[in-house]
Amino acid sequence: MSLHFSVLASGSTGNAIYVETEGQSFLVDAGLSGKQMEALFKQIGREMKDLSGIFVTHEHSDHIKGIGIVARKYKLPIYANEKTWKAMDGLIGEVPLDQKFSFDMETVKTFGGLDIESFGVSHDAAEPMFYVFHKEGKKLVLITDTGYVSDRMKGIISNADAYVFESNHDVQMLRMGRYPWSVKRRILSDYGHVSNEDAAVAMSEVAGDNTKRIYLAHLSTDNNMKDLARMSVTQTLEDKGILVGEQFDLLDTDPKTPTPLTLI
Repeated sequence: MSLHFSVLASGSTGNAIYVETEGQSFLVDAGLSGKQMEALFKQIGREMKDLSGIFVTHEHSDHIKGIGIVARKYKLPIYANEKTWKAMDGLIGEVPLDQKFSFDMETVKTFGGLDIESFGVSHDAAEPMFYVFHKEGKKLVLITDTGYVSDRMKGIISNADAYVFESNHDVQMLRMGRYPWSVKRRILSDYGHVSNEDAAVAMSEVAGDNTKRIYLAHLSTDNNMKDLARMSVTQTLEDKGILVGEQFDLLDTDPKTPTPLTLI
């Protein structure tokens, strides 16, 4: 058995990703209520009582809304870097000291045969970071909530078997949309979110021979659509000579419906 994972929910209304291997199962973020999280677990045939722990990417509410509730109910350890712990203070309720663990940026923690590598991203949070899961030569990359994908990030995430990759917005929809200019400027900045086209350019530079699946994640409800994201990313990749469906598949995520539990 290698890595299984499901994107339980993805978008501005809440984010959570489930990853499991032999004897270990983890959440990355829990940005929905406790009841919503339990319902998502039922949909993939898993139970939260079997979780081994929770990794936190950053302190924005769409990533931590349910973390305190879930951790207290199931007595789960939570892993986050120190700046994120400080930023979460008062946002997730009291967490017992024996459930609070530090996970520094750009380090690796090992659980059984599963190595989990953290890396920094560029987002308007205290110290945002995402994760790469390594298991028996397989590699799963989670990267959303970043204003751009730097060369440093590309080096860390290159040639994964599967990616959960931010494709947040269509630039024209965002520019013409209802958001105040201050919010638009924040999303478009280096500390905001990656657009469909910018995501595709980054994908073209990191996808390798091992890459078989890329999930388009954290789509904006107001400024993107699944079909548009897939079309834009596909077009940009094909302009760079990458044929979607031959080298790898592009797959949707959803704010309310989990992706099927998938083995890589």
